Amino acid sequence: MVYFSDVSRGTCRSFLIKNTTQQVMNSSTLGFFDQLCVVMQNMKKQLLMGILVGVASLAHANLEQVQQQLKAHYPNVKIENLQKTPMSGIYSGTLDNQIVYLGEDAEHLFVGSMIRLKDQRNLTKDLVVQQNSFRWSDLPLQDAIKTVKGNGKRQIAVFSDPHCPYCKQLERELDRLNNVTIYTFLYPLKSESFIPAQQIWCSPNRSYAWKNLINQNIQPQASSECANPIQRNLALGQRLKIQGTPTLFFSQGLKVTGVQTSTQIEQILKDVP
Repeated sequence: MVYFSDVSRGTCRSFLIKNTTQQVMNSSTLGFFDQLCVVMQNMKKQLLMGILVGVASLAHANLEQVQQQLKAHYPNVKIENLQKTPMSGIYSGTLDNQIVYLGEDAEHLFVGSMIRLKDQRNLTKDLVVQQNSFRWSDLPLQDAIKTVKGNGKRQIAVFSDPHCPYCKQLERELDRLNNVTIYTFLYPLKSESFIPAQQIWCSPNRSYAWKNLINQNIQPQASSECANPIQRNLALGQRLKIQGTPTLFFSQGLKVTGVQTSTQIEQILKDVP
């Protein structure tokens, strides 16, 4: 079989003349060869285009096939953000807010770190950072309690439950910071925290009422009947995939879950541009 690469029409004609069984060459024969070369080169281009489209369609179909197999055989396994990885036959996704890997047979699920050997890069960590990224400008800061310390130049947002023991620990660490503005989103995950959260928001000095409750367990005295953002905060937390309190958001787009020491927070703040 002969394969034509990107050759000129003259080269193509020479090849046909050399390999033809016809003994006499006339203008009609040469014209026919020229037309044949054009047709063959066009066919080559169309064939190549078809191959490229077919490969792209196959890759897309493979991902869809994995998703369909998983849904058909394990409908209760809800893997989000399923996508191909650099490793053939392995897909990454998110299950219960954790990075997981799925084989293309949709039968094998595993967790762990995928390391690229040539540069020792942790590709799983990259996915975690991507998953936890957000835009600071998307936070409705008007729905948070604003506390300014020092010049307030650096910014942190905290989703906190007034009866969460870990939130109380974090608050003591936040008290050690200076030159920072802290936005506290009241996020009552505990049923007994809902009314106190409303009362804090309805207080004339929200920051003072929050500090009294979270640090000294002094209950707020204000009514809970004012307009408040508590339901909006809970809905926002779901969109941001907050699984527990406290959860911190830094202005460079980083989300961190759990208690952090003041030293750890300062280290993160150093990376803020």
